[in-house]
Amino acid sequence: MNNKNSILIGFILILFGINVQAQTPKVWTSAEIHDAIKKLNFLGSALYVAAHPDDENTSMIAYLANEVKAETAYLSLTRGDGGQNLIGPELREQLGVIRTQELLAARRIDGGKQFFSRANDFGYSKNPDETLKIWNRNQILADVVWIIRKFQPDIIINRFSHDTGRKTHGHHTSSAILSHEAFQLAGDPTVFPEQLKYVDVWQPTRQFFNTSWWFYGSRDKFAKADKSDMLSVDAGVYYPTKGKSNTEIAAESRSQHQCQGMGRSLSRGSQQEFLQLINGDMPADKENIFDGINTTWSRVEGGMLVQRMMNSLNVKFDYDNPAASVPALLDTYKKIQDLPDGKWKTVKTEEIKDIIKACLGLFAEANADDYSATKGEDVELTMEFVNRSDVSVKLEKVQFNPMSVDTTLNLPLENNETFKFYKTVTIPQNAKVTNPYWLDEPSELGMYTVRDQMKRGLPETPRALNMEYTITIDGVSIDYQTDIVYKSSDPVKGETYRPFEITPEVFVNLKDQVIIYANNDPKIVEVIVKSGKENISGKLTLAHPKGWKIIPENVDFSLELKGEEQVVKFELFPPNEQSEGKITPIASVNNQQYTKGLYLIDYDHIPLQTMALREEAKVVKIDLKKAGDRIGYIMGAGDAIPESLEQVGYSVDILEDAQISEENLADYDAIIIGIRAYNTNERMKFHQPKLMNYVKNGGTMIVQYNTAHRLKVPSDELGPYPFKLSRDRVSVEEAEVRLLAKKHPVLNTPNKITEKDFEGWVQERGLYFPNEWDEQYTAILSSNDPNEPPRDGGLLVTSYGKGHYIYSGYSWFRELPQGVPGAFRLFTNMISIGKK
Repeated sequence: MNNKNSILIGFILILFGINVQAQTPKVWTSAEIHDAIKKLNFLGSALYVAAHPDDENTSMIAYLANEVKAETAYLSLTRGDGGQNLIGPELREQLGVIRTQELLAARRIDGGKQFFSRANDFGYSKNPDETLKIWNRNQILADVVWIIRKFQPDIIINRFSHDTGRKTHGHHTSSAILSHEAFQLAGDPTVFPEQLKYVDVWQPTRQFFNTSWWFYGSRDKFAKADKSDMLSVDAGVYYPTKGKSNTEIAAESRSQHQCQGMGRSLSRGSQQEFLQLINGDMPADKENIFDGINTTWSRVEGGMLVQRMMNSLNVKFDYDNPAASVPALLDTYKKIQDLPDGKWKTVKTEEIKDIIKACLGLFAEANADDYSATKGEDVELTMEFVNRSDVSVKLEKVQFNPMSVDTTLNLPLENNETFKFYKTVTIPQNAKVTNPYWLDEPSELGMYTVRDQMKRGLPETPRALNMEYTITIDGVSIDYQTDIVYKSSDPVKGETYRPFEITPEVFVNLKDQVIIYANNDPKIVEVIVKSGKENISGKLTLAHPKGWKIIPENVDFSLELKGEEQVVKFELFPPNEQSEGKITPIASVNNQQYTKGLYLIDYDHIPLQTMALREEAKVVKIDLKKAGDRIGYIMGAGDAIPESLEQVGYSVDILEDAQISEENLADYDAIIIGIRAYNTNERMKFHQPKLMNYVKNGGTMIVQYNTAHRLKVPSDELGPYPFKLSRDRVSVEEAEVRLLAKKHPVLNTPNKITEKDFEGWVQERGLYFPNEWDEQYTAILSSNDPNEPPRDGGLLVTSYGKGHYIYSGYSWFRELPQGVPGAFRLFTNMISIGKK
């Protein structure tokens, strides 16, 4: 076997493993086994390409994977790091981890596999030129070519058009442009030749744009469009063995994008999907995407015998006794092993192994005694094997990796008899700490740093600790691999699983990620030191910028128990002048330094994620004045603005529904409405009259951005006077901001706002600005992206009764948590309006 085939096999094995990583063990029904047997006889593959999590057409992916039975994958160029989060506070890198796992959860439902490039979702982009410049065009193109060469798709389907004349998200168009180029380049050995050490060139047969009426502006226009270069398939097919329509599976898959609010009602009935040819030849049968492509076993030398064997297996399958198919499956497995090395031998080997295991009802698991361990630490493992069939099965041996510790057993697995045994293994000193691989090194604005070519494209980091085991049936030995997991019993949820992690000995987490100084007084910086193992002691210090000072210089810590925490406090003194910088906690243990914090992402719809990320906080000394002290905050989709305002001395109360009464509201100097509250909080329609009365009686109300879609109150009742929300946004964070009302109090009191206050903003200026408003409002600022008209609706202020109402689409939810000085100065003025 040559090196490239070994690499291909390793890649496919990783994909098969990741597809079920850290989940409750898959339970196969007879119908699912039979479907898998049918899929063994289809040798065709399709790659769907788009820009973000949620861009993919799950109807098309589910159709290809379940109806056509093609090997199907989705390449999302980004992990969606630049979006918003509707289920929690995680943003940026942590949000990208959530969306990665949501995509994997979606693929487990619709039957596809998942890939990514190194591209970073840096926020909304209005044109592909900007996107491709920030992404590093050539590097991301290399990633797309790499995925094509490794996955070897016959068909590529783009979600978006590569026509740069269409108006859409710059990331969307860029994904189509790169995919369109890569279609030809993947087969050219002079393009990215460094990849050819690992893979061969590959030329897909045809490429489509998955178009629809949406791209034509209306259903009527699409109905009249020339469709001579399109084929169509009915993606609404019904699967009797599943009891579901394809569109129901697609809706379940899409509903995994919970942090984006993408839950969908299940739909049924015919649904036409249209595919416009953009590369290759048009199929003669315009209802068969693979027409003219050899998808039988004859595409593999010597494979036609396998085809006939599979046909027989399909006909003779017994739903009441799947194990009766094992002898024929073993014969087929042996025949597949005799075929020449290549993609389809590898893919179908893994598929038939899974089918054999399912027919046996074989349960095989390695469970650790704890959810984590450090390098050099012992781990107690419990292995459990159960053969739930009358087929004679022998467990030959078990090996634990990466320790290469093996145990020879030659143990018969009797029908429905549980066999358990135990093993102590030691985590190697050279083992890597569990972490999303793309977050191991500092990244650029538009691209993650991934130096290992073999990791590029993978959805997540392959688990370091796994169990390999070999079973023998009728003289045929088959190797399997499964990740080590941690299993526990929850009194409410029952049996629960979480991934087994390799962690540092010590974590250091700063209590605050941004620390803002409005004066020269020192602040207490709290560092939480947490042990990854028992009996850890050392010293902690705080690296800080020049001109800043800490007291004390270092502190001793001692932790006896694993998971024990100690809070260490430093006094941090700012310089006299305005200043920005970073602080980093450093724990020293036995001449080793530890600078990573522990971050857990725990939601029911995805596996628990553990991250060890370099810990640092931004410290900012701001020339800041304010009026008013007490703020009531009504949370929307989730943001960190309350914590940011507390940093500069405000007292902030998060108001629950029961606390929103006119009597309670009157106690606050300002009421601030969190992002998208009018989209996500059903009770805002009941609170709105009380909030308007609060303003009328002298209060200040600040409303942050909402979208016009799914508002919980009528759009013309968001404020005391009507305004209209639009999709206008300013995505370039360096875009000029012009002061329209230079004498208005919000630009002058208590802080004098100038153009300098708009320096250093992150990701964007703002989004979903109003584009029409009543004359009672004063437009304060104007900004726009290049080659676009001025967007004046980003900050609207009006007096109403004795108080003030402010609507703002500027991205305070990004700027304040990032400690942007000018954003704090202007937001403080908004809170202070009308106060002395």
